Amino acid sequence: MRRSDERILTTHTGSLPRPPELTRLYVRRARGEAVDPDEIKRLGKEALRQIIAKQVDSGVDVGNNGEQQREAFFLYVRHRMTGFGGSWKRWPRGDVERYPILKAQMAQMLAAREAVGNYEPPLAIGEIRYADDSELKAEIGDFRAALDAAAKGFVEPFLTAPSPGIIVGAMRNEYYDTEDAYLDAVATALKVEYEAIVNAGFLLQLDCPDLALERHLSYQNRPLADFLDFVERVVAAINRAIVNVPRDRVRLHVCWGNYEAPHDRDVPLEDILPILQKAHVGGFVFPFGNPRHQHEYRVLQKYPLADDQIIVAGVIDDLTSFVEHPEVVADRLERVAHAVGDPHRVLAGTDCGFDTSAGMGRVTEDVVWAKFKAMAEGARIASKRLGMG
Repeated sequence: MRRSDERILTTHTGSLPRPPELTRLYVRRARGEAVDPDEIKRLGKEALRQIIAKQVDSGVDVGNNGEQQREAFFLYVRHRMTGFGGSWKRWPRGDVERYPILKAQMAQMLAAREAVGNYEPPLAIGEIRYADDSELKAEIGDFRAALDAAAKGFVEPFLTAPSPGIIVGAMRNEYYDTEDAYLDAVATALKVEYEAIVNAGFLLQLDCPDLALERHLSYQNRPLADFLDFVERVVAAINRAIVNVPRDRVRLHVCWGNYEAPHDRDVPLEDILPILQKAHVGGFVFPFGNPRHQHEYRVLQKYPLADDQIIVAGVIDDLTSFVEHPEVVADRLERVAHAVGDPHRVLAGTDCGFDTSAGMGRVTEDVVWAKFKAMAEGARIASKRLGMG
């Protein structure tokens, strides 16, 4: 895993805006309509090639495929695994429930949007197995081919894969006798993706919003201890799934949900970080760019990273069209660097993805690239101030 040896490197959390025509196909397929799979493949490959160039041009050092060939950051597993079917409505968000006017407004906005929703996901109704790795192999192969064909590549490429906990939390169990049995089955299935990504030479990012988000979803009316037990069990499942993955080839992303709302029911980072640090990973990706969590970089002083770990500091908010001033980005990076004690172990990143489910992104593509350019400039300013290079 690359460190910021000479300057603070830039990266992001994974999903990037998809072309409208590709989004429409994903939406139609999610609705159960008949779509041409070859057309989805064609548009996905085309979007992949374009997204690499756009990242490089906007100053991204550690980049990915933008998740262009997936309909959503975790829902895509239903096409690769057995056992999922039907649908259910996920738990309401504890923070939104406290604000009925806001809740009504959000519902109206969602109804008017053409997007792949992730709040009515499938259920687990049968044995979970990784049945077909053809899409996985194609995605990895397409990314490698696009990188090889690109005029300019990344300092380091990465690919994402979901936490077993977000699948267990979002896709309700109606098959296994216990949640632990379900969790273990999902982790065993995902092990296939984790190892394939790393064996292909890419950095693996585990997307684990469940390790914070589920506190104000499925655990909102339960004691904190119950939620922390869930976090413990998910981290243990992750460790089993990455047992064959070198520690320095995987980073773990945690967030409180990629939606604009009060977030005043979010569990503090301080409560979960000691458990997260039990994960056998080489780094973490935390959101420090949004108004609710940007102060929590201080927790890194109380619970320091291991000597071999890096931190990707979210310094860009993916839910607002404000383009952060480079000086603001630099200030945020400097604070994190001082908390960690070593700027070479800090990368600049985004709080979350810009289009975690196709069409759900709130920030238009042109603003996304402006934000990335501001992040790159802010990283240069911070690097100079911190005496790097």
